Amino acid sequence: MRFAVLPALFPVLLAACQTGAPEPETDACNASGWMWLVGEPVDVVAASTFPAPMRVIGPGDAVTMDYLPNRLNVTYNEAGIVTDVYCG
Repeated sequence: MRFAVLPALFPVLLAACQTGAPEPETDACNASGWMWLVGEPVDVVAASTFPAPMRVIGPGDAVTMDYLPNRLNVTYNEAGIVTDVYCG
């Protein structure tokens, strides 16, 4: 009898997991406005003016795991080509 009650409690338990908090804005740093950098040499990044906070991440760079929704991240590969632009 104990195990028969568990399936009936699943909807209640799942509802309790939902906080109702709004989801974070996915483009809080305006990364979509900087997507033109993808495929460009990383030197273009150095010559551009960005809103703060911003960081450039190269291959093998140590990166903190803190998440700042308004921080613009630009990554580049071994060839010095920008591969991604994202918030975080």
